[in-house]
Amino acid sequence: PDPSTVKPEDMPTAVRMRRLEQKTQALKERAWQLKARVQMLKEQILGGGVGAQALIAHANDMGSSFRLIKLIYTLDGTQVFVRTDETADNLYKTKAFDVFSGPIAPGNHTLAIVATYRGHGYGVFEYLSKYTFTARGNSTFIAGEGKLSKIDCRGHEKGGPTMPMEKRPAVTCKVTEVSPEKSGGTPTGGGASP
Repeated sequence: PDPSTVKPEDMPTAVRMRRLEQKTQALKERAWQLKARVQMLKEQILGGGVGAQALIAHANDMGSSFRLIKLIYTLDGTQVFVRTDETADNLYKTKAFDVFSGPIAPGNHTLAIVATYRGHGYGVFEYLSKYTFTARGNSTFIAGEGKLSKIDCRGHEKGGPTMPMEKRPAVTCKVTEVSPEKSGGTPTGGGASP
């Protein structure tokens, strides 16, 4: 039978619980994003002036031996992005996405990233699926008054084939600051990011 046509009360309890957990997790993620957005707006209003903007993006450049299952971005101690995929079926397929785009207070900021990967392998390497690997990254940047700070982060493998699996996952960020586009003009200051 088609799962979408089955009444919730006719489903096995485990399936109903899993669906409720997924919906709860999605609501929690949305609440964190809204909380972060409110905090950023509050900082901008209380900070006065024109304010600053931030655009944070994530690219997933990991090799086929790793599947992204959880990603957390924290800006100045406030979670601005949380995404979880315990089944490792969907999140790793998204190669790039925006994490945060909005106003921030001018001044110093700290961005922390935690990416959790599950191993993935075939045949004799199937044992990798029993392991999880965590990569941590952070970046500090100064948001200039009236400027846009672009933070491009990427999860990638470091080292070569001789590097132990647990040391390969890494997250690095590149920060560029650009002036807002004028009519007919091009951004200046930081240039384009890779």
